[in-house]
Amino acid sequence: ESPLRLACVAASSLLAARVAQRMRAGLSLIMSAASTRKFCLDPFCLRQFDDPKYSGTKVAHDKADFLERIIAAHDAGNAPLVDGYAPFCKHLFVPNFTPATTPYLPITPENEGLLRTAYDARTEQELPVLTRWFPAETVPAPPIAKFLDIILYSREQIRKEAEAMGRTDDQTEPWGIISVKAQDVDYELPMQPITMMRNALGKSEGGSGVPL
Repeated sequence: ESPLRLACVAASSLLAARVAQRMRAGLSLIMSAASTRKFCLDPFCLRQFDDPKYSGTKVAHDKADFLERIIAAHDAGNAPLVDGYAPFCKHLFVPNFTPATTPYLPITPENEGLLRTAYDARTEQELPVLTRWFPAETVPAPPIAKFLDIILYSREQIRKEAEAMGRTDDQTEPWGIISVKAQDVDYELPMQPITMMRNALGKSEGGSGVPL
């Protein structure tokens, strides 16, 4: 072969090697960023995005973008971790950037007759507990919430609860977003008494194991 032909082949091989090296470096950076990410969406939270029958805060927003916005708010110092009801529970409070509405109304003499009750379980594995709600068609449309309360559990707690319920947990981020609450204040609202009772029942019944 001519010297020119050999030179072209050598240059092409060198360029291909450099491109491959940069691609490997970029992939390494992506994997490193994913492995060091602090938060993730826990599967328990996904019903708020995907289940049209969910009765609490519905989050009509792309899940990946939602998570990135929460991470960005925390990294910028605008949403620090706030202690929750137990050492394994934390909160982040962010301005509401979704269409989520406040999932509660004051009970008054005028609307108390519209309340409905039933025993309900959040998953097939949980013990049903007594809940109450207003049918959406019987009350005025709720307003868009001002804030989102992002509730997180530690990876250790999530794995303990998964094990007690016979599930596996393959996520590795230190904190999992287990619930999103739409509300009008940037601080924790009181926990519902029925949630406190479920937690006290223990991990095998879908609670956290924190006593009353």
